[in-house]
Amino acid sequence: MSIKQSGKLYILSGPSGSGKSTILKGVLSRLPEAHFSVSATTRGPRAGEIAGRDYHYITKEEFYELAGVGGFLESAQYVGNWYGTPAGPIWEKLAAGIDVLLDIEVQGAVQIKERMPEAVTIFLFPPSLGILEHRLRTRGTDTEEKIIARLKRAREEYVRALFYDYLVINDTREEAIEEVLAIIKAEHCKLESRRHLISQDVSMA
Repeated sequence: MSIKQSGKLYILSGPSGSGKSTILKGVLSRLPEAHFSVSATTRGPRAGEIAGRDYHYITKEEFYELAGVGGFLESAQYVGNWYGTPAGPIWEKLAAGIDVLLDIEVQGAVQIKERMPEAVTIFLFPPSLGILEHRLRTRGTDTEEKIIARLKRAREEYVRALFYDYLVINDTREEAIEEVLAIIKAEHCKLESRRHLISQDVSMA
C-alpha cells in the first residue's frame, strides 16, 4: 500500500556561499524520484550553462505573457533580468505524488509561502558569518566589492531565516545533506500526510 498521496514542495534558500547547489545535488542523488524545478529567466545563457538544466531561457515578452496568466509561483527582477519559477510543471509533479525541490532566494520563498502555506521552507547557512566570508574569499570568483555586497545581503537574509520552517547549518557537506533528507522524511511521517491510511483502515473495520 502506498503511504504517499500528493507530493510536497520543499524550498531551499541561503546566501551566496552557503552551498545550496552542492547540498541539493547530494540530496537529489539519493532521492531520484524527486524533481528539481528549473527556473525561467530572460537573461541569456552563460558559458557552460545548458538550457533546461540550469535555466529555461525565454524572452521578456514570453515572461510577461506567462506572468500575466499566473504562470509563475514567484518572480523577481535582478540586475535588469527577470527570474521566475514555472508553476505548471510543479503542479503536475505534486499531483502525481512527486516531491519537488526549489532553490530560490528569500524573496521568492516568501511569495510561494504566502501562496502555498503547506510548502516546506529550509534555510541553509554556514556555522557563522565569519565562515561564510572565508568561503566567499577562498573560492576566488568575486571581486572585493562583490564579496562585501554578498556579505551585506547575507546578513539581511540571515534575519529573514527566522521565518523559515527549518534551519540547516552547513558545517560539513554530508551532515547538511543528511539533515535535509531527514526533514523530507519527517514531513512525510506527519499525520496530515498519512491520515488517509487511518481512514482506510477505519472504513474497512
